[in-house]
Amino acid sequence: MTGCPGIGREGDGVGHTAGMNAEDENSRRAPVAQVGTTHESVLAAFQAAVAAGPKLPAIHYFDTTMSWQDVDRASDAVAALLAARGFSAGDRLALCVQNNPAFVIGLLATWKARGTVALVSPMSKRSEFALAVEDLDPTALLCLDDVYEEVARHVLGTRSARVPIVVTVSPLDFQTRDDLRMFDGCRRRDPADTIDLARVVQARTAREADSRADRQLGAVRIPPNDVAVIAPTSGTTGAPKGAMLTHRNLLVSGEVYRDWSGLVAGEPVLAMSPLFHVTGLVGAVILAMVTGSPIVLTHRFGPTVIADAIEERRPAFGIAAITAYKALAAEPTITAGRLAPLRIRFSGGLPIDPDVVDELDERLGGYIHNAYGQTETASPSHLVPYGQRAPTDPDTGVLSVGIPVPGTTVAVVDEAGLPVPPGAFGEIMTSGPQVMAGYWRRPDATADALGRGMFATGDIGFVDDDGWLYVVDRSSDVINAAGYKIWPYEVEQVLSAHPAVEEVAVVDIADEYRGQSARAYVALRDGEVATAAELIEYCRARMAAYKYPREVEIVDALPRTATGKILRRRLRES
Repeated sequence: MTGCPGIGREGDGVGHTAGMNAEDENSRRAPVAQVGTTHESVLAAFQAAVAAGPKLPAIHYFDTTMSWQDVDRASDAVAALLAARGFSAGDRLALCVQNNPAFVIGLLATWKARGTVALVSPMSKRSEFALAVEDLDPTALLCLDDVYEEVARHVLGTRSARVPIVVTVSPLDFQTRDDLRMFDGCRRRDPADTIDLARVVQARTAREADSRADRQLGAVRIPPNDVAVIAPTSGTTGAPKGAMLTHRNLLVSGEVYRDWSGLVAGEPVLAMSPLFHVTGLVGAVILAMVTGSPIVLTHRFGPTVIADAIEERRPAFGIAAITAYKALAAEPTITAGRLAPLRIRFSGGLPIDPDVVDELDERLGGYIHNAYGQTETASPSHLVPYGQRAPTDPDTGVLSVGIPVPGTTVAVVDEAGLPVPPGAFGEIMTSGPQVMAGYWRRPDATADALGRGMFATGDIGFVDDDGWLYVVDRSSDVINAAGYKIWPYEVEQVLSAHPAVEEVAVVDIADEYRGQSARAYVALRDGEVATAAELIEYCRARMAAYKYPREVEIVDALPRTATGKILRRRLRES
């Protein structure tokens, strides 16, 4: 067992019992789902949806609806373009798009051309984009036109970052309401040195060709273990790595969301999370394809825009970080009645305080179910079954993230790799059909993560006697103060109880005497005032002497990823 320091609560001995298997306990409280998939690939699931209802809606994007047939033809057009420009089996298309129809079209076109999609955040700065291109070595890029002009063009002009095929798209494409608030200040850039996606699609639609080449695109068969997507990890503690997710990984996870939520075919799915992140990819796009349901896209998350989409399109399912639900609750014009159609609500990516879940349930008119997993597990390895409420551990005050989904085994282990008993802290290990094939071009990292027969999540947590999992911290975030272990969540919980504190994150700092101590970054509630000295004293009165933070810094906001995770590494670097 590698680096998992200080595992176990104070007074715990080394445990000897394993974690639970989903099939041992879930049958009495979770819906039945088959391990394995109905289709060979995600493309096959899409093709089945096209065959079942070609004229039925597949994508709602503001005032426009695309049918399954429309999306099929659009992706045929782009796949044909890729093939004509030299894109071949095994090549990578870097997809750098927000929640637009172009994202779905790009996915499908790449698979039809027998390639792999490499997800790149459209929020990347030039240095980040350059690192992604150098690592992924894509043959093609599908990019938002503004991101191309402001970021990609400057990177691709260098000899080391050439990409032969560059296609751009405007967020204004595929809809006509250019005056929407979401698009304030947006204009079509139409970069002269790129291929315009909308024109490619329109040209294909205009001629309505059904050539032999087009028919061959529709007949592509992809083995289930082929890599469908290279998805970047969140990079909260270090540089992102590319998780290679197979078609089977994605299908299993999409079908888990379908089966555990009770989503009915045809009920719309709301894309609340970014599609370039695994939560949005699986919990929106893949779920919609395996269910044969339309996906509701809004380019980006905005509370009033999301509320409008819920009222207009009446999606039944949505998953997002808890910060998104908080943003909805903070908007005075959004009522529980407006959100009522969204009956299935999940949250993933961040721990949730039990009181926050209760407050949001009352404010937004619906219980938010926890989901837990990593990019490496293609989203969910654990879920709170729809219609049930997660328990809260009485000792730690931590809300459970759920129970293992079918076919998934979880173990909580100590520093030696031995299972610990229920209630004892340890590193969370996961195995199941949704676990990635490995990291792109990172054999050492792959061996570290998968070399023990299960995926080492790097998360610290525990399982209770009934099999519910609780996540406490990242193993890399644990602070070692003179041999004593400080769990950041403990300090964060104490500070969060202060009436002036809105949110807090705790990281380690060098301490000449103790080796490490805790530093807290605190954002205050609007209109509230508190000093660093006051907050330190508040903690000192409520915590063991080695635990309370030696430093507190008041900040306007905490740095986060696109999905709402706090970037502790950025705090350490500040």
